[in-house]
Amino acid sequence: MHPLRPLAITATVAALSVGLLVMAVSYGWLGPDVGRGANFCEAARADAVVRQPTNTFSNASFVLAGLLVAWHAVRAGASSLMPLGLQTAYASVVVLLGPASAAMHATQSSLGGHLDLLSMYLIAGFAASYAWVRWVRRGPAAFAGAYAACVLGCELVGLWPRPVPVVNHAGNIGFAVLLIAAVVLETRLWRRGETRRSIGFGLAALASMLVAFGIWIMSQHSWCDPHSLWQGHGAWHALCAVATYFLYRLYASERPGVLRDGITP
Repeated sequence: MHPLRPLAITATVAALSVGLLVMAVSYGWLGPDVGRGANFCEAARADAVVRQPTNTFSNASFVLAGLLVAWHAVRAGASSLMPLGLQTAYASVVVLLGPASAAMHATQSSLGGHLDLLSMYLIAGFAASYAWVRWVRRGPAAFAGAYAACVLGCELVGLWPRPVPVVNHAGNIGFAVLLIAAVVLETRLWRRGETRRSIGFGLAALASMLVAFGIWIMSQHSWCDPHSLWQGHGAWHALCAVATYFLYRLYASERPGVLRDGITP
């Protein structure tokens, strides 16, 4: 792969997805406003093209994070145990989180809500699948199968029609389960010691997600101010973007380990 290709591919994904979002919002391709995402505090601007501006434009943080991932892959990614093609795929998924989430907040449409959830399944499925294939020492085919199974499983869980406690939508349970599975497996990989990695990046990713989840909860309750330009859900987007970047840095820092007798496994 050409050294600049990760950045070129990710930038193309960013340009195309953001361009399609702008056109979809402008021409109403995503369907009518059905109040999807209205529970995330920000009052809808009924007379505006973008219904929830703060919750919409804060998703630019994902596009920036994805481009930063690709830029790092260009600079140093080839020295990592993570294949460069997989680094590029991860960067592209991070980028897509932005327009997909913005589709819901900009339009409050049903299709926008589905795109938002799908993007969450894609990033959580990636994290869980990549941890699993490294744990069981499998290759790209196993990753692809596990990834498809994770996303499909979340889609099936998301069909549950009733609200669920705390996380509201059943699809959010699938998202959370995959992230927890990824954390558990990454911890076990670290303890197994077959590779070296900068564990601080993993801790930073986990801390960012935990703080983001706390804000996500509070911004729907006591911290909610519907007409403020400051929205806790926007902070959730920004902190989740930070978490995706630190998670990539954990992946990119992985190098062959050294056993006690000095032999590289």
